[in-house]
Amino acid sequence: MSLVEIFRAVFINIWASKFKVFLTTLGIIVGSVTIILVIGIGKGGQEDVAEQFRNLNATSIFVMPALGKTTQATLGLSDVEAIKEGAPSLSDVTIMVSGKADASYRNTSYSAGVTGATEEFCNIQNLTVKYGAFISHYDNERRKKVAVIGDEIAELFYGDEKSEAVGTDLVIKGRRYEVIGVLERVGDSMQGFSPDEGVIVPYEAAEKYILGRTRPRIMALAKDVDHVASAIEEITEVLNKTYQGKSDAFMIRDAGSRVTAAQDSARTMSVLLIAVATIVLIVGGIGIMNVLFVSVKERTKEIGILKAIGARRKDILLQFLIEAIVISTSGGLIGILLSIFVMPLMQYFDLRVIPSLYGYVMALAFSIATGTFFGYYPASKAATLRPIEALNYE
Repeated sequence: MSLVEIFRAVFINIWASKFKVFLTTLGIIVGSVTIILVIGIGKGGQEDVAEQFRNLNATSIFVMPALGKTTQATLGLSDVEAIKEGAPSLSDVTIMVSGKADASYRNTSYSAGVTGATEEFCNIQNLTVKYGAFISHYDNERRKKVAVIGDEIAELFYGDEKSEAVGTDLVIKGRRYEVIGVLERVGDSMQGFSPDEGVIVPYEAAEKYILGRTRPRIMALAKDVDHVASAIEEITEVLNKTYQGKSDAFMIRDAGSRVTAAQDSARTMSVLLIAVATIVLIVGGIGIMNVLFVSVKERTKEIGILKAIGARRKDILLQFLIEAIVISTSGGLIGILLSIFVMPLMQYFDLRVIPSLYGYVMALAFSIATGTFFGYYPASKAATLRPIEALNYE
């Protein structure tokens, strides 16, 4: 039999039992859609992680009071100076304190996130000042009542004229603070600080007038990724000296490990979801195998006639195998088209899905592989039938 005749016979058989074939294809369609969505959700999750940590350097290190500890030890500017001197693996160190306070401009009020920080905070947090300037060392020394505001705060108080914010006064907790800068928008953030929705004031002013000493945290930058481990050891040694061996009263965490852990979690979830999609495809493949077994039974006499008129074993094998591949490939292609319409619906479930060529290729490849794997055995059974037995089959 020529290849053209084999394909012609395949499509005639598929068309003759199209409803049964469609039901069989459903498993492959669902499996393909699942794989595409799973890969899209995985990419969306990884992108969310990247966005959340985008404003952090991979070499960032955080020192904060340990949870559940009863020690009265509180971090301060003296600790920053001690760490600067005793941790040569660091390139920058700052301290911050954060909390909530009412901020108002004219007739508009907002419960804003207020952060007290030093001038190094801008570099460590990868912040960019769009208008004006950031807090200086002089502002902290003099406890000046100045403020740098985030993009969303600027939009709330000043609308589209954000540049006009510089030089105006905000009232924060009953005191006037001159706006000296407006930050570039950065998006989501971690570590309890959202630059877009926040107000940054000098650390000394925040501690004295707004927030008090409410669990200050030290932030530092290692010289590079290779110096992170040594920097943590040096910080621990400094704290041991300062607090008489009670460095365990503080937690020391680095941003790089947090990013890696979050990305690993996202990848693990993707692998689990892909495993579910694979199970769906296997179920679909078993459906194809069952349909082909039934088809072999129904077409036993036809197979006997084909062999009697000269069809080779290879021709019969190829015919049934191509039929399985056509069914699974069609299911994969339909699944790809269906996923394009399903993806926009995911936003109603607060799921971020990023479509990718990789997802489409994987779905189609799995579909074809499933059809080939589960179609081979029924095809080989059909090919090994003896002509006389097939013709006499009732």
